[in-house]
Amino acid sequence: MADVRLVRLCKSFGQVEAVKNFSLKVADREFVVLVGPSGCGKTTVLRLVAGLEEPTSGEIMIDGKLVNHVPPKDRDIAMVFQNYALYPHMTVFENMAFALRLRKMGKSLVREKVERTAQLLGLGHLLRRKPGELSGGERQRVALARAIVREPKLFLMDEPLSNLDAKLRVQMRAELIKLHRHLGITTVYVTHDQVEAMTMGHRIAVVNHGLLQQMDTPLNLYQYPVNRFVAGFIGSPSMNFHPGRLEEFQGKLTLHLGQLCLTLPAEMAEKVKAAARREVIFGIRPENIYPAPLAAARADNGTSQVAASVDLVEPLGPSLLTYLKIGDLDFQALFEANTRVQPGETLKVAFDLKKAHFFDPDTETALLGKPV
Repeated sequence: MADVRLVRLCKSFGQVEAVKNFSLKVADREFVVLVGPSGCGKTTVLRLVAGLEEPTSGEIMIDGKLVNHVPPKDRDIAMVFQNYALYPHMTVFENMAFALRLRKMGKSLVREKVERTAQLLGLGHLLRRKPGELSGGERQRVALARAIVREPKLFLMDEPLSNLDAKLRVQMRAELIKLHRHLGITTVYVTHDQVEAMTMGHRIAVVNHGLLQQMDTPLNLYQYPVNRFVAGFIGSPSMNFHPGRLEEFQGKLTLHLGQLCLTLPAEMAEKVKAAARREVIFGIRPENIYPAPLAAARADNGTSQVAASVDLVEPLGPSLLTYLKIGDLDFQALFEANTRVQPGETLKVAFDLKKAHFFDPDTETALLGKPV
């Protein structure tokens, strides 16, 4: 196995800086996900690690060795692509055996490795078929099997599930997690899907404009985003944001959002008191806004209750995505599925301000850091 370390990695294509001063470490046997919007530089980082691109500057270390100028074939990595990249004229067996035969491995050992890996991924009955005779999920398994059979130090996966339908994507996600647990091979996985990232990664690196925004566990990214971008990208539905101002009034700290005024609970006020009398960006997740009677039932004294009109309701099965209008402000809220609410209705909602977020309007960095 191997660890991976990127040190101040940069990559430019002409005048375009695709990757900027990018540093991170992937521990041995760790499953790390690079996530970000299309064009953010995450695939370029993966290609740099694979040796398919030359870095403009910086260092790439695999298993403690500098590999900047080591050819891809000598880095002992296996890469799984979005488009599978299978040889259409070869059978599943031949696709899986190809890299082993290039290594001049004996026929009996090749057959043993291929058949063992095929059984691991449920492909034993498909070894004589060609890719054109397989479903999308089966082709994805073959692409994974072709990488696994090589027994590399490092797996690099570039959006391998994006061509699958939603149900199959969830199924393959679970299979990949179990496969990593079984094999323990260090893996760097690229996706634009934050749900995929949250469910799969031991740690997640959030990337935007070629810069590493934050790298942490899924839970820490969700609870303690370092800036507005991470806060808005992680979590579904996305966090609500509105510009506001913090003011001290009669010994209490209040948040003013246009005509809306919310009193912060003492615990939160203590955390943000240094930001009093200043402009902020207020953020709150849809799941932290709910009908006021629910707050009363929970005896929750950390909420602030206001009247809201309902614009739209989208049933999501276990919950209702509810679009609210409060004064001239729009909010999305996640209500429980059995909540009786209709468009045009007015109701009181509670903001769980113990879970609110505040960001600097100029730098967009979070004003509340992760507890030490």
